[in-house]
Amino acid sequence: MKSYVDLHRQFSADIETELETSLSRLGPSSHSVRHAVAKLLRHQKMEYPLSVLPLMVHGVETGACSPAIPLSAVHALWWASACYVDDLADARDAHAAADLSSHEGLLAAVVTGHILPFKALDSQRIPDQVRPALASEILNCGIVAAEGQLSDMRADVNAATRDSVVAVYRGKSGAPFGMITAMAATLAGTPDERVALWREFGYVFGILWQIFNDQEDITSGRNEDLQNGTVTYLLACALDDASPANRGCLEDLHAAAQSSDASRAELLGLLRDPSVLARYEKDTNEFRDEAHRLLTELGGDETYMPIMRHLVQQASGVLL
Repeated sequence: MKSYVDLHRQFSADIETELETSLSRLGPSSHSVRHAVAKLLRHQKMEYPLSVLPLMVHGVETGACSPAIPLSAVHALWWASACYVDDLADARDAHAAADLSSHEGLLAAVVTGHILPFKALDSQRIPDQVRPALASEILNCGIVAAEGQLSDMRADVNAATRDSVVAVYRGKSGAPFGMITAMAATLAGTPDERVALWREFGYVFGILWQIFNDQEDITSGRNEDLQNGTVTYLLACALDDASPANRGCLEDLHAAAQSSDASRAELLGLLRDPSVLARYEKDTNEFRDEAHRLLTELGGDETYMPIMRHLVQQASGVLL
């Protein structure tokens, strides 16, 4: 059975061509902008090639992937911009790594995530009549994702619960996945009720992917979430099931972990407690099951549906 990585190998050259074409649509007078955006795109390569997600949705709906290649470009552009800005917000030297000044990098990120996706919709692969609906998905995603990101940045560990963290994840990670799955379904000509189901699938998958990403931050040893004071779902699992005294200890360690290696190590030990991980795994499995339930309700081409289900399984693994 093919995996989503195999699908990316098959279409990666086409996606790169579509990205270059979108960049060229900025026009001949935008040399500096195109140069800065090209630098950012070279730096912000996706570790996991999820740009094929719209290809998979379109394949499930129609049996054909290639019409959705412009949407793969949209997805890659959106995430390149979002991840770069996220690094800047976390005070990491993203601009230096991309060989851009901070101001150049910020401008390049704005163009990459908020102008180029609309240029990608000018592709000849996309019929004129669906462009307004696709553009609306991009605009709505920008609003919902920004709300989620701001809520994440302002999260108060003292008031954090599993439900409050899920609400944040639905915005900052679920919205872009919901955007791209709904866009692919719209491009495929599916009825509104199926578009809504695909959007909801994207939201649920986005939660799973954020949980997966949170775990990788720990298993890699980066521990950037602890250094940034991020309230993760794993932390919320520990807080929700803690006694008042233990919750206070977790809150104090969370604050100290931003500047103390010893506090980070102690907090990591508590987060890996078997009872916390059991809760974490149970909830992750429930998100996984909901994603599979939505796929079952949707149904579709049996060439691409197994690839989609396999991706859900990969995203829902508990790595800790």
